[in-house]
Amino acid sequence: MTEPRPASYRFSQLAALEAEAIFIMREVVAEFERPVLMFSGGKDSIVMLRLAEKAFAPARIPFPVLHVDTGHNFAEVLAFRDRRVAELGLQLIVASVPEAISNGSVSEPADGTRNRIQTPVLLDAVEKYRFDALFGGARRDEEKARAKERVFSFRDEFGQWDPRNQRPELWSLYNARHANGESIRVFPLSNWTELDIWHYIAAEQVALPSIYFAHDREVITRDGMLYAVNEFITPRHGETPQVKRVRYRTVGDASLTAAVASDADTVDKVVAEVAATRLTERGATRGDDRVSEAAMEDRKKEGYF
Repeated sequence: MTEPRPASYRFSQLAALEAEAIFIMREVVAEFERPVLMFSGGKDSIVMLRLAEKAFAPARIPFPVLHVDTGHNFAEVLAFRDRRVAELGLQLIVASVPEAISNGSVSEPADGTRNRIQTPVLLDAVEKYRFDALFGGARRDEEKARAKERVFSFRDEFGQWDPRNQRPELWSLYNARHANGESIRVFPLSNWTELDIWHYIAAEQVALPSIYFAHDREVITRDGMLYAVNEFITPRHGETPQVKRVRYRTVGDASLTAAVASDADTVDKVVAEVAATRLTERGATRGDDRVSEAAMEDRKKEGYF
């Protein structure tokens, strides 16, 4: 008689990452009174929303989603954001940078970019709605400031982050303690990589905005990057627009986010492309991270994600 083989409890890497993220989300809902999920319509926030669906199914996702709208968004991404929120029946809160400029809360920089002035608009929304936990889609592989941040990232009453005063997270024990006015930024995807994100998108058949796949677009080359010609970026002297086959690895403001040359028009092709690259998505495409070596860390200290 053949003895029965013992059951295997081995997780794949992707299953382990999913389980960790779901555990973090459930922990937040159990510990905090007013959580919110940052949702821009970008791939990382889309994956977070999918994880939230699975974490709380068959119930509805028990928190709203928040988007800090700079007014410089890609139209395809905004359309996807609105469609996905409607599908899930979620409450979408939009914190508007253009409104803040109009009422004098912030001043538009001379160069016309708005990434830096997102922070006070975000902090105003946190105060207005009294959010005490904010889910963000940041990953440690993206950028060095994000690499050293905790999963539960404490922010003081001014929304600021102190990288020299972070809480230990031994054995995945997360410290949710905070006083009134303080908050925690929560990063369920901290241990994921860009490749993990795309493997999950493939496995779960997650829908994405078309901008993430190869398409023809009129672009200019500036500072070694391919920027789309649009209402926010016009060719300077010596810059010649060309139609090229490109896609976006990450999506931020249309005024600061560059595309990459690519023929990857399916998820499987993108997975193969990402597996072969040696440059992070932000390093390859984000003009806002090139302001200085510490650009991201400086913004995070001020209250940015």
